Amino acid sequence: MAEATGVLQGCGGWSNRRTLFGGDQFAERDAGFSDPAVDAAKIRAFFVRPGHARSGIGRALLARCEGEAVRAGYARAELMATLPGVNFYRSCGYMGETPQTFTLPDGVELEFVPMTKSLTDV
Repeated sequence: MAEATGVLQGCGGWSNRRTLFGGDQFAERDAGFSDPAVDAAKIRAFFVRPGHARSGIGRALLARCEGEAVRAGYARAELMATLPGVNFYRSCGYMGETPQTFTLPDGVELEFVPMTKSLTDV
């Protein structure tokens, strides 16, 4: 997380779990640990407080997560970007794949773009 003068400005993270996203309520979720020798580190959701976008907070948090993943032995990272985040992740070196639609239990559909990045140069 990033904070200034005691106020949360942004947050984000990474994980060594196999599942790319989703909580325990999703039956198809694989919560097992990944193997850094063959799997990618999972970049989790990033949020920046409104009014502080484009100030470098998200980029700094992402760089920290990538560095920690490298120190844990991962050579690549992957994430599931929401459409508003695609350009941000592209600017940070992530490559997008074919968009996917995820349907929530209440029928609401969300579109995501799976993205990957090599961490060998991080």
